[in-house]
Amino acid sequence: MAKLSHMVLPVTDVGKSRDWYVNNLDFKLEFEREGVAAIKDTADLTIFLQKTANAPAGEKITLTIQVKDVDRKHQELASRGVKFASAPKLQFWGYGAEVLDPDGYINHLWDEATMLKATREKGESPK
Repeated sequence: MAKLSHMVLPVTDVGKSRDWYVNNLDFKLEFEREGVAAIKDTADLTIFLQKTANAPAGEKITLTIQVKDVDRKHQELASRGVKFASAPKLQFWGYGAEVLDPDGYINHLWDEATMLKATREKGESPK
């Protein structure tokens, strides 16, 4: 079985993106060198934030990030002026919010309790 351990996320400003993910979504800074910041989540997935000359156009990467309480996280981030594409609600992918990072990547935020409740209400079995 394969295990995803690292990925590259092209960003226009490595420092700004590093701070955004660390301060808003609780990623930990693993290291920085040669214009790349490596941030890690609690499942040990490392994301290399790598400088790109231009913001990625067209379809972009979407990160789906589990948080402790999506409604509370939305309230916390929105009160600090963080931009959202949508507040917590039933989405095509389940219940959650869609937060925008500095480069306009849409990140799906969800939590286990509300996702389970939403899938039960829709009559789906949780994955």
